Amino acid sequence: MKKYSTLATLLALFSSTLAAQTLPVEPKADSGDTAWMLIATALVLFMSIPGLALFYGGLVRRKNVLNVFMQVFILVAVISIEWVVVGYSNAFSSNSIEWLKPYIGGFDWAFLNNINLSDLSPYFISHSQLAADGSNIGTIPHILFIMFQGMFAVITPALIIGAFAERISFKGFLVFSLLWSLFIYNPVAHWVWSGDGWLYKLGALDFAGGTVVHINAGIAAIVTAIMLGKRRDYKGHALPPHNITYVVIGAAMLWVGWFGFNGGSGLAADGLAGNALMVTHIAAAAAALTWAVLDWVIDKRPTIVGISTGAVGGLVAITPAAGFVGVGGALLIGIIVSLVCFVMVAYVKPKLGYDDSLDAFGVHGVGGIIGAVLTGILASPFIQSSYSGAIYGNFHQLWIQLLATGATILYSGIGTFLIFKITDKLVSVRAIDKHEAVGLDETQHGETAYTNFD
Repeated sequence: MKKYSTLATLLALFSSTLAAQTLPVEPKADSGDTAWMLIATALVLFMSIPGLALFYGGLVRRKNVLNVFMQVFILVAVISIEWVVVGYSNAFSSNSIEWLKPYIGGFDWAFLNNINLSDLSPYFISHSQLAADGSNIGTIPHILFIMFQGMFAVITPALIIGAFAERISFKGFLVFSLLWSLFIYNPVAHWVWSGDGWLYKLGALDFAGGTVVHINAGIAAIVTAIMLGKRRDYKGHALPPHNITYVVIGAAMLWVGWFGFNGGSGLAADGLAGNALMVTHIAAAAAALTWAVLDWVIDKRPTIVGISTGAVGGLVAITPAAGFVGVGGALLIGIIVSLVCFVMVAYVKPKLGYDDSLDAFGVHGVGGIIGAVLTGILASPFIQSSYSGAIYGNFHQLWIQLLATGATILYSGIGTFLIFKITDKLVSVRAIDKHEAVGLDETQHGETAYTNFD
């Protein structure tokens, strides 16, 4: 009797184990991935405030530093609200109108409707590896993915500030930035990062924002700089920065924050994130060193503004490639982008005479283009086995990268032109001469950054 009882127990245990194996496993968030993405999201916000605010704020004259701080700060507020109201849905949801699906999302997730706290992120952006079962369900909460992507939506229009600094009215800036985010940033993000996007389906590689963020913002920067015209006292060369200490602190904060920007874009705490951190750092280091050497050789002394600018250029260029290249690729990208951006800033801009105040186009636009194209050349199957570039015989990937770059340039350029014209009709975009002469801190905000005590 005891023998039969033991056999029955074993059979019951076997049956329950078999049943457990056949029951579907409910997907749930991975605590390690979620913890990393919480940190990465905070790091990307850190890039805007205080990083970018200090970097740009230090480069302008003292009468305009608070205006730059305010521009960055208010974008964090306004674009964050725009993002949860409609931006995220337009960028990442699927459109119910079939012919619009490749170009813009719908409104299913407007106000974050239909999104629950238990939902997992629906996308592995940037052609990162899918889940083991081939699905596109991630391992972090959907709400966290929305927040992470929201920080990208915030910093992109903030980058454009560098082109029109010291001469744009605050009201015009605010209207322009909101319209640009709605009609330029959100569609381009959908093209490249949404599962429905036409560039995503073509296989365009943009790990963390070479096209969506840097080319997009950089082209908008040159368009607005030209349409606004030069600063009233611009003489064809850079105006001296008022606080180089701010510039260095801001650049250092951007460097640190970029680990979240690139490292978080695989949406997991894994080897791909580790590689993204490594190549981000190496590209920035190579670009910073290259710029310092160029300063030293050409102008006979290395400058802290130069090495800071070089570092930012390296960070920009590695952004689309961070999930697809190794250390060798990162070194090449850092050196090449620094050489090209140095020429753009030191020679091309003065020669052509446009007033890109803080070199938003010369560093972000040009650096983004270089990074996107070099991704198509240097992408390595040793980083992600599914992807390779021209150096490994896959010239088709280079063609796709060129197509994505060209499409972004055209759309951002034409769209920015139209939005600028519309904004200028609604509210005057250019600050009046008197306000520009006195300084935008006092005339736009009634404040001054520094007080002299006699």
